[in-house]
Amino acid sequence: MARLFGTDGVRGLANDLLTPALAVQLGEAAARVLVKDSPSGAGSARPRAIVGRDTRASGEFLDHAISAGLASSGVDVTRVGVLPTPAIAHLTATQNIELGVMISASHNPFPDNGIKFIARGGYKLADAVEDEIESLLGTIEDRPTGAAVGRVIKGETIADQNYINHLVDSAATDLSGLRIVVDASNGAASTVGPAALRAAGAEVIVINASPDGLNINDNCGSTHPEQLQSYVVAVGADMGVAYDGDADRCLAVDAQGQLVDGDQIMGMLAIGMKADGTLGSDTLVVTVMSNLGLILAMREHGIRTVQTGVGDRYVLERMLQGGYTLGGEQSGHVIDTVHATTGDGVLTSLHVAARVKRTGKSLAELASVVTRLPQTLINVKGVDKAAAGTDKTVQDAVAAAEKELGETGRVLLRPSGTEPVVRVMVEAATQAEADKVAGTLATVVKDNLSL
Repeated sequence: MARLFGTDGVRGLANDLLTPALAVQLGEAAARVLVKDSPSGAGSARPRAIVGRDTRASGEFLDHAISAGLASSGVDVTRVGVLPTPAIAHLTATQNIELGVMISASHNPFPDNGIKFIARGGYKLADAVEDEIESLLGTIEDRPTGAAVGRVIKGETIADQNYINHLVDSAATDLSGLRIVVDASNGAASTVGPAALRAAGAEVIVINASPDGLNINDNCGSTHPEQLQSYVVAVGADMGVAYDGDADRCLAVDAQGQLVDGDQIMGMLAIGMKADGTLGSDTLVVTVMSNLGLILAMREHGIRTVQTGVGDRYVLERMLQGGYTLGGEQSGHVIDTVHATTGDGVLTSLHVAARVKRTGKSLAELASVVTRLPQTLINVKGVDKAAAGTDKTVQDAVAAAEKELGETGRVLLRPSGTEPVVRVMVEAATQAEADKVAGTLATVVKDNLSL
């Protein structure tokens, strides 16, 4: 049987893979694993958990189901309603809470949903802990009874304000005078995202912040920023920001309607943090998919880059190992460990706006520190992906391509994690050169690794 937990919790079609019965079992198992060594779990007071969700209709019944599983295992549960994933992480880290639960499928379409757990301290679970939870599913029998069962309460307003205060305090900048358009993706930050920016002083115009349970991520937000790009220009805004469904991502748009991606956001924030003395070891952590233009820009500003595999969890692991304070992905996951334990789209938007306000420069000027190199990505299907790193002909072709590109380009062959596909990515000084080299390598992969 395939592993239930994926790269970011348990995710699948709601009420198909992800049923209320499974949610109850996950709550029971997580309670056993995550509170067994907790300070509160060892004493007379019951351990505490919080449960949040995004705006999907299925989140409503999954919220009740997992809360039931936790409470039936002797955990007191506070249901905080619709809040971003990073808000649940922040509250878990700061409110003496043993376990946070976020019900969300992030940027996926609304029929999907997911359950992800956050351990005491605000961090996502290690694979081994997820495996332990999975091994207990359906095996819990010795449930508490009587006064030992957990209680379930609602605490939306207090949780919202706590998180908004944290965001505003982290930016520590009056954003008065900035006009910002927010695309909330009809998701978890539909209320708190605009509220935080307004609390910091910005004039905020909001689009896609009317969730109806079915419209989350529907042609809006960070995965579909086209509407935001047009809107920023139409209303004469200084900038725009777009979140995804659970608001752990943020992309930006400058006053001319040009998209500012995660690489550019990380670049401008890294330079600012270095100047402030808050960039740990003057190092930025990125994935192998970040554009070479970011690497070259950071080198010019005396900032070292460390690369990891694709996935924000791997970025965070490397940051914690090295004591680094900024990292992320091109997709808009930006992690600032000075203020958060996970990627936080709303926090990122505040810090981008704060950088604009403090420097007096436009977002376009700040983002221009990163000149993106032309990139070509070809997915070669029906091949033996496991042989991509060992086949001599393929490796010789990669070496030849790297020699041809020199320091002005790079090659990445990346096997897919879920299908027989090898992704060939090439960056070069010109689009024509990137296309040519990628096409040549894709042919070599196809000819030599076909199944």
